Amino acid sequence: MPLIADTTACVGAGQCALVAEDLFDQDDDGIVEVLERDPAPEQEADARRAVALCPAHALRLDP
Repeated sequence: MPLIADTTACVGAGQCALVAEDLFDQDDDGIVEVLERDPAPEQEADARRAVALCPAHALRLDP
């Protein structure tokens, strides 16, 4: 289940990096960086929470 980030939509809120620091980081401008494109099953809950919390809807999990 790949994690996809739309960096053009990202507003740099950082919620993803706060709730799933092993999956996301932010560059020097605060824009999301996906650290783990294919999260392990035990990371799925954190990935889903980060997607749900993104205020810009810049993240998604593809089936």
